[in-house]
Amino acid sequence: MTTPRTDPVTLEVVELIGTVVARYYEEYERAAAAHSLTGAQARVLALLSLEPMPMRKVADKLRCEPSNITGIVDRLEARGLVERRPDPSDRRVKLAAPTEEGIGTARRLREALGFAREPLAGLSDAERTVLRDLLRRMLGADVTP
Repeated sequence: MTTPRTDPVTLEVVELIGTVVARYYEEYERAAAAHSLTGAQARVLALLSLEPMPMRKVADKLRCEPSNITGIVDRLEARGLVERRPDPSDRRVKLAAPTEEGIGTARRLREALGFAREPLAGLSDAERTVLRDLLRRMLGADVTP
């Protein structure tokens, strides 16, 4: 078992990560509210705009209960932003997929998130790549795209 690092640099990095996460969520909530969505609805819509997927996979990616995703998808579907469709590879499985309106809304949400983009714009391509790779490593993810 490793002992937690409590050196000043580690503590400052932890604090900075917490500040970045808090700012990101604040901005995400504001952008979502501007589209009459909750933050959770906006996150589900953003994820689905990348690719349609079963609700269980959405729940896994967002680390929440599948029943929560069902309710969120129900509300997004009622607004015409998401639809359920059969999975072409397994017709027993239903995929949640964005509608054209949902894709447009997800794009506008992404465009409204200046906080995440603006500070990164001040970094070179090489610096952004190093930051990405370090974050992936912290999460235990493979560094290769």
